[in-house]
Amino acid sequence: MRLLYVLASYLLFAVLFPVLSLHRKTRHGLKQRLGFYASGELPPRGPGPTFWLHGASAGDLLALSPMFAPLRARFPGCRIVLSTMTNSGYMMGRERLAKQVDAVVYSPYDLWGATRRAVRAIQPDLLVLEYTEIWPNLIRAAKRAGGRVALTNGRFSPANQGQYRRLFSLIGNPLKDLSLFLMRGDEEAERVLGLGAPRERVFVTGNTKFDALAAVGSGREDEALRSALGLKEGERVWIAGSTHEGEEEHLLAVYRRLLEAHPDLRLVIAPRYIDRAGRIAALAKEAGLSVGLRSKGNEEKGQVVVLDSMGELSRAYGLASLVFVGGSFTTRGGQNILEPAGQGKPVLFGPHMENFQDSVQVLVGRGGIQVNDAEHLYRVVSELLSKPETVASLGELARATVRQVSGASQRNVDHMARVLGP
Repeated sequence: MRLLYVLASYLLFAVLFPVLSLHRKTRHGLKQRLGFYASGELPPRGPGPTFWLHGASAGDLLALSPMFAPLRARFPGCRIVLSTMTNSGYMMGRERLAKQVDAVVYSPYDLWGATRRAVRAIQPDLLVLEYTEIWPNLIRAAKRAGGRVALTNGRFSPANQGQYRRLFSLIGNPLKDLSLFLMRGDEEAERVLGLGAPRERVFVTGNTKFDALAAVGSGREDEALRSALGLKEGERVWIAGSTHEGEEEHLLAVYRRLLEAHPDLRLVIAPRYIDRAGRIAALAKEAGLSVGLRSKGNEEKGQVVVLDSMGELSRAYGLASLVFVGGSFTTRGGQNILEPAGQGKPVLFGPHMENFQDSVQVLVGRGGIQVNDAEHLYRVVSELLSKPETVASLGELARATVRQVSGASQRNVDHMARVLGP
């Protein structure tokens, strides 16, 4: 059965290679994809174990990233190698995650030769695969070399259960070679058990994506940033974070209406792309509002402040009374709503949260409020501003909710330590 898969993988690769070598997501890193690494691309082994963490794309690597620190703490001197399939994932890993790991490489094609060369070069004590990244040749190569294999954030679509069963019946069940199945929830655990995973190796630990989304910002008020934004102590602040084109007009209109009953309210708009700051400032002036830029210390003492700086939104959330998260009044599909919630802020967001549905399910009714449109947003914010005690209780509920769904990374590392032994 395994021989059938080995032969089929080479035949499929021969057919797809022209496409793989030209497609923008997969055309770079051919040598590494074939299991060849140049001198210096992989660091030497250290005194601790080697962890090879694989995620298909940039988002998957970010979901893996909260495990880096717990691994370092639990296994001093360990070596962490991060691999990905796409060019965008590779570039993101090199730019944002390289300082936290020892190497970022392209994952090998799931070919008998390429996977064995990669395993010989990396020498993983534990190969960690993300979501549904079940690659039979890679899994087999790691196990034959004496390594263990774990699946994190495990998920198997119910719609594909039959396809998995048919495939496994033809090529042999690769799940039997995994030492750990760390699943996102009870339903996923039942599905992987139904596919033949040994029950004693299956655990529900949660989704490390929530750790990645929530583990930023302390929630403490940053007085230096407050001063740079021109905000006064005790002022109520509404922060609209990660906004996109077409959203600010609605937010400014809502804000103008809110000022009638709440003249002390300040609005901070943090666009997703800071090169739009000038456009937003012009919109605020057209709406009859005074406006300032964070980059200029809000020298105008504007009612509206545009946060036109990189890396400060998380700190700014700590100053908020209420938060609206953008990308949700457009077809962008939403932005991170757990970050402000984790800092104890009630979070509002629009109807378009397609890219963050799991976060919506967690937060709605627990400190998060989804609104239908600008009119609905006005009514909800107006009511909340008139009930400060409700704002405080919703913020604490949001914080508690994020804490409940966080911690998957540490639980995963605890299971990995048990499997690796002393």
